[in-house]
Amino acid sequence: MRIEFFGVRGTFPSATKERTSYGGHTLCTRVTTKGGADILIDAGTGIRPVGDKLLAARRPGRPLRLSLLFTHFHLDHIVGLPFFGPLYEAAAEIDFYSWREPDDLREILGRFTSSPFYPVHFEKTPALKRFHGIGADGLTIDTVRITSCPLHHPQGSVAYRLIEGSEAFVLATDTEHPAQGMDERLEEFCRKSRVLVYDAMFTPEEYATGHVGWGHSTWREGVRLAQAAGVGRLLLSHLNPDHSDRTLDKIARRARREFRATACASEGLTIEL
Repeated sequence: MRIEFFGVRGTFPSATKERTSYGGHTLCTRVTTKGGADILIDAGTGIRPVGDKLLAARRPGRPLRLSLLFTHFHLDHIVGLPFFGPLYEAAAEIDFYSWREPDDLREILGRFTSSPFYPVHFEKTPALKRFHGIGADGLTIDTVRITSCPLHHPQGSVAYRLIEGSEAFVLATDTEHPAQGMDERLEEFCRKSRVLVYDAMFTPEEYATGHVGWGHSTWREGVRLAQAAGVGRLLLSHLNPDHSDRTLDKIARRARREFRATACASEGLTIEL
């Protein structure tokens, strides 16, 4: 599978000259299966360029089919949805997935795009929309098996593990590490994954001075998790909008001293597994 990052910031978009190397869009990740199926994870502002890319590559006369998974519904993970081009194409078929019940998922997305917040209600967009819950057994999309793991985050969130063949990719943003020890359930969920994307919203120093209980983590806890779970590569994500490129470069260097295969995720980064 191919993994592409279109948004890696948390909380809100941040686009200034000091924040160009890693990008300013909020979270959206595209996974393309070996068979060519498109799976999107979260609908932050990064979903708009994903939509543009999908529409540009669409074959004339053929429907555009894709799947969109939500980790949770805080604004930075859904704010790009009303601007997602495929929603406005009658030839598009979009399957929406979350850990909520299908009717709840549909209601949440509809509420977000209702008056007075947006002029076009979600239900009125031309694309064919289907809604699904993700149960304990997970699901399969094309050649990729997908399972989820609950995370420690206000109002709930989940990590996703995508497996194709012998390769596994885990995305675990919006989670807070325990005060003591390790989140053993998440550790097992990440076990031997080729790539782990982990929440690095705060530095350890920032976390300790006023951010305990906010539902986010640090690069150091990401390193500890990667080491304990035996992952191949660690990508730090949900990057703080207040962190400049220079700050993120420093964070990546500090993390690599403890786990060599570490980097900060960035817009445009593509990984082939």
